[in-house]
Amino acid sequence: MKMKLNRSLFFSLTYEFLHVYLPTQAGCSRWTAKSYRDALRQFHNYVTDGLGKSISDFGFTECSRDCIYGFLEWLKGNGNKRSTSNQRLAALKSYLRFAADKDASLLQVLLVIRNIRPMKVVKTCGEVLSEEALSEIFAQPGNTRKGMRDLAILILLYDSAMRVSELLNLKVTDLQLERNPPFLRVMGKGSKERIIAISEKTVPHLELYLKTFHPCDTDIPWLFYTRIKASVGPMSDSNVERIITKYSNSARCICSEIPARIHPHMFRRTRATQLYQQGIPIELVARHLGHSCLETTRTYYAKPSLKMLGNAIASVSDLEFEEKPVWSNKEETLAKLCGLM
Repeated sequence: MKMKLNRSLFFSLTYEFLHVYLPTQAGCSRWTAKSYRDALRQFHNYVTDGLGKSISDFGFTECSRDCIYGFLEWLKGNGNKRSTSNQRLAALKSYLRFAADKDASLLQVLLVIRNIRPMKVVKTCGEVLSEEALSEIFAQPGNTRKGMRDLAILILLYDSAMRVSELLNLKVTDLQLERNPPFLRVMGKGSKERIIAISEKTVPHLELYLKTFHPCDTDIPWLFYTRIKASVGPMSDSNVERIITKYSNSARCICSEIPARIHPHMFRRTRATQLYQQGIPIELVARHLGHSCLETTRTYYAKPSLKMLGNAIASVSDLEFEEKPVWSNKEETLAKLCGLM
C-alpha cells in the first residue's frame, strides 16, 4: 500500500517537528531550528521544481535512496557546498526519525535513508584577517549614533570570538563590565552557558553603546536590537552581515589585504588563531570558543604562524646527537652469534 502524505498531515508534522520537537524535546536553539527549516524548504523546492510534483501528492515511499541522491545533486547544481548539502541531509534524516516515531510503518524508509553517507569534505583552514585589515575595518564607522552601534558590534564580535548567533542572543544583563577582568555570559550551542573574558579596550565602546541605546528608562532586553515601527526585536544575522560587508568594502580601498568577502565567522577565526599563535594553550582556546571537541579547535583554528614554525625547526636543528656503540664488546658478541664461542 502506497503511503501518501497529504497536505494537512505534512504541515502538522512539519510544524510539530520545528516548533515543538526541536526546541523542547531535542533542546535545539532557534538557529538550529532555522537551519532545519531551511533544509526542509529546500527539499520542498526540489520536489516541486526538480521533480515537478506537488508536495501533497509526494508519498513517503517515494523518498527513496535515488530521490535523496537526486536531491543532493540538485543542491550541487544550485551552488551548495558539500558541507551545506551534508547539513541538509542530516536535517532530512532527523525529520524522518521524527516521522517514524509517529508512524512505525515509516521505519523501512528511515533505514534506507539513514544509510546514505554524507559527502566527503576536505578540511581546510579558512582565511584570517591581518592586523592591518582589522584596524582599517574598525576605523570605518563614523562618529554617529549608528556608527557607534556598528563599531561596538564589530569590536565585540572580534574580541569575544563569539558566533554571530551568540552575539545576537546577548542580553544587557549578560554583560559584567565592572568586573576584573570584564566578562560576558554567553549561551552557546546546545544551550550551554560559558563565560567569555573580554579586553579592557572593549569596555569603553560597550559602555558608550549602553549609554546611548540602553538608557535607564528603557526595558529592551536584547543588547543589539532593531526597531521596526513600534515593534522591537533582536537584530538579525543578515543585518550583521550587511554591517560587516559595508565597512569591509570601504576599507578595501585603503587596505588591499582585506578579502573580497568577509563574513562574521572570519572575526571568530581570526581571534582564535591569534590567541593560539600568542601561546595560549589550545585547551583554553577551545574553551573560549565553546568547543566540546578539542579536535575541532585543532583542525580549524590552531594555525601556526611562520615564527612558530621557524622556532620549532630551529629547536630541532640545535639538538646534538651522540652515537653510542650498540655492543660494548663487538668481537666477542659476533663470535657468539656465529657459534664460535
